[in-house]
Amino acid sequence: MRVVAGTARGRRLHTPADDTVRPTSDRVREAVGNALVSLGAIEGARVLDLFAGTGALGVEALSRGAASAVFVEPGRATRVVIEENLRLLDDARAEVVAGTAAAHLASCRDDAYDLVFADPPYAFDYWPELFGLLGRVVADGGVVVVESDRPVEPPEGWVILRAKRYGSTVVHIITPRAAVPPLPGAEP
Repeated sequence: MRVVAGTARGRRLHTPADDTVRPTSDRVREAVGNALVSLGAIEGARVLDLFAGTGALGVEALSRGAASAVFVEPGRATRVVIEENLRLLDDARAEVVAGTAAAHLASCRDDAYDLVFADPPYAFDYWPELFGLLGRVVADGGVVVVESDRPVEPPEGWVILRAKRYGSTVVHIITPRAAVPPLPGAEP
């Protein structure tokens, strides 16, 4: 597994020796990164990588020009892998946080993120609760990238900007409804 674009392109990323995480494939990371670049969502972004695993999604964003990234991961051994991957980049713009996604989101006070990656284990089934917590931390105009093994229907107040299936992986790029510009001539 390698960084697919940006300043760290081609650098090999570490992965855990066991199967405790499911890293996002290079192909999917490249497609998601390209989509985010076309939306103007990476350059200078404050990134939150929930369920970080190897940290590949956040590392890719940093490589492509994100301003900073916070990686949230409960597993100690997996956090060590993220830290090894960040050392490859020699990147001081990153912070690795111990804990669950829900606990981290609940503890955020004035944090606002422009780009959030939510790539939980495929068995994850708490999307409404997660979106409720995300609503507090996504900056105006921010986007959330959701990765799952099935389509995820966001709750009211959220809009899917893009959705695509890559084999067994379904990726949605979602934003709060207020961030979607109205169509010309449409009523507010």
